[in-house]
Amino acid sequence: MKMLVLAGGFGTRLQSAVPGIPKALAPVNDVPFLRLQIEHWVEQGVRSFVFLLHHQASMIIDFIQAEQYASLSGSEVRWLVEPVAMGTGGALAYAVHELNLTDDFLVTNADTWLGGGISEVIHAGASRVAVIRVADAGRYGCVDLNSHNRRIELFVEKGATKTSGWINAGLCCLNPEHFRNWNRLPFSLEMDLFPAVAAEGKLYAVPLEVDFIDIGVPEDYHRFCHWIRGGRGGSLCG
Repeated sequence: MKMLVLAGGFGTRLQSAVPGIPKALAPVNDVPFLRLQIEHWVEQGVRSFVFLLHHQASMIIDFIQAEQYASLSGSEVRWLVEPVAMGTGGALAYAVHELNLTDDFLVTNADTWLGGGISEVIHAGASRVAVIRVADAGRYGCVDLNSHNRRIELFVEKGATKTSGWINAGLCCLNPEHFRNWNRLPFSLEMDLFPAVAAEGKLYAVPLEVDFIDIGVPEDYHRFCHWIRGGRGGSLCG
C-alpha cells in the first residue's frame, strides 16, 4: 500500500529552533528527523512512498534523492510539489488526481512520530484514523468515539477541553473516492474532510498504545531529541 507523506508545511513554530530548515529535516542528534521516520516506516513494511511537498521542497527532494541509496533503498519513491499551498486535504486531493490513484492509501505527517500502528491501520481498511490517548487532549483537539464500534462521532477543537482523551495520531487509511469531487481549492484534512465524513457516520478510529509526538514546537522537538539520545526509554505521549 502506498504511503503519502505530508511534508509541505511551513513549520513556522519550529523556526526558532531550526532556522532555515524544513521541519521534516530538523536534525535529531545530527540525523534528519525524516530519515528516522523513513527507517521506522520501512521497518513496519512500507515500500512505496509519495512525498507531498511545497515549502522548501528542493531541500527535501535533495534529501530524498540521497536516501534512495540508503534508507529508501529498495522502495518505490515519488514526490509531488504543490504549485501553491493547498493545505493537508488539498495536498492529498492533488496527489490523488495527479497520480490517478484508485486504491486505498496510507497518509501520515512527516513531523509526527508514531511508535507503530501501520499494520493495524492497513488491516482496518479505508476511512480509518489512528488515535492515541493523551493526558491533555485539548492541546491537539479531541476525537469523540462511539465506545461500541469505534465510530468517530465528533471532532472537538483545540482548547475546548483540558481533560485526557483520544486525539488524531497523524496516521490514516483513505480511499481516493473521498477526493473525487475536489474543486481545486485548498482545504484541511483535519478540519474539513474528517468532520464531514464523520458526520456521515463513515469514519472509524483505530486506537493505538504506542509512543507519539509532534515535533512542531521547540519544546517537543527538544523532548524528542532527548528521547532518542536516551535510547528511546520512557514514554513520549503527553
